[in-house]
Amino acid sequence: MFAMAASTWAAGLQVQGNVGKLIPIALIGYQGEVAKVLAFDLQVMGCKIVAKGDASFVLKGKNGPNNLTGVLSDNAGNFGFNLNINGAAPRVLAHALSNATIKAITGQNGIAHTRILFTMKTAAREWEVFQSDFDGHNPVALTNDKSIVESPMWMPDHSGLFYTSWMTIGGLQNTTVVKHNLKTGKREVFSRYKGLNTGGAMAPNGLVALILSKSRSTDVYITPPKWEFLKDIKGEKLLRLTRSREEKSSPTWSPNGQWLCFHTLIGGKHTLVKIPAGGGQMVSIPTRGAFRPTQPSWSPDGKWIAFTQQRGGFQIGVIPAAGGNAKIYCEGEDPAWAANSRNIIFTRRAGGVNKKRMAILDVPTEQVKMLPALRGGVGQPAWQ
Repeated sequence: MFAMAASTWAAGLQVQGNVGKLIPIALIGYQGEVAKVLAFDLQVMGCKIVAKGDASFVLKGKNGPNNLTGVLSDNAGNFGFNLNINGAAPRVLAHALSNATIKAITGQNGIAHTRILFTMKTAAREWEVFQSDFDGHNPVALTNDKSIVESPMWMPDHSGLFYTSWMTIGGLQNTTVVKHNLKTGKREVFSRYKGLNTGGAMAPNGLVALILSKSRSTDVYITPPKWEFLKDIKGEKLLRLTRSREEKSSPTWSPNGQWLCFHTLIGGKHTLVKIPAGGGQMVSIPTRGAFRPTQPSWSPDGKWIAFTQQRGGFQIGVIPAAGGNAKIYCEGEDPAWAANSRNIIFTRRAGGVNKKRMAILDVPTEQVKMLPALRGGVGQPAWQ
């Protein structure tokens, strides 16, 4: 891990009244990979790289094989910090400097050291779950199912994940929700009833939402925190939240675990709804101005729900969590929020369903950056 030494720090450097505007910043003295990483990170988090004369802030320093320095100041000559970071690879050091810069300028924590899950095509009819840095670098395969895998979702503490696999067990192929422990590498069948098994969205209290068709209709079910499928094969401990023939998909929890949001059909129309975790009536979430909303993603601060609109293609939209007027931002699908409740990672089709690429939206500035490291055949990202 890297070490960071700060010889100067001023807390009063933060931007005031700049919400929704790109922050012009100049980078001086950085070379090679470090310069590229700094530029990408800062742009993703709401900055615009400009010449010194056009900048509101200047980040100046130099980088070596395993160390870099950074001095941040504004155009009035006020200093933000003077940092010396060392003991790690250039990309790691650059991410650390990016995060420090965003913290000093905006007061918000950076996202440059976060990770993502996603699916990636590895053969003609095979997809696997991968984990990488937030910008797509350093991808590592987490599965080797040699099948179709879908919908990877982090556990709240990021110690593991759930995903859906079309795996074959005992000669029978069936959708299966798999629980994967990242610390031990242990995998276990979490849900494999006859028919559809998908979902695997875990609430902060350990409840897990599943979409199952084991009772002839596709419905939403909740498992208790210590539920084990192999010990409860009949599903008698499952709480069934819905009872209707309409399709359901994409469960996402409110951050406090009190509500579960998902997509369904009401009167033949695609609709986002929510339902209490303990059961009750579905409540429609208004998405005024949106068409065929699907794939909801609840922001970590609880204020927003991102979704996919289907109107002559796919677009990313956002509404207040209670519903309201939808704002459509850009082409894309599969949205997932970052921990800062500001950035959204999503996929964008680039020549066909198997040539999707990932991109990151900065919601306040509407700036979109494509991930350069992964150039095709990826999907369904989930942000740490």
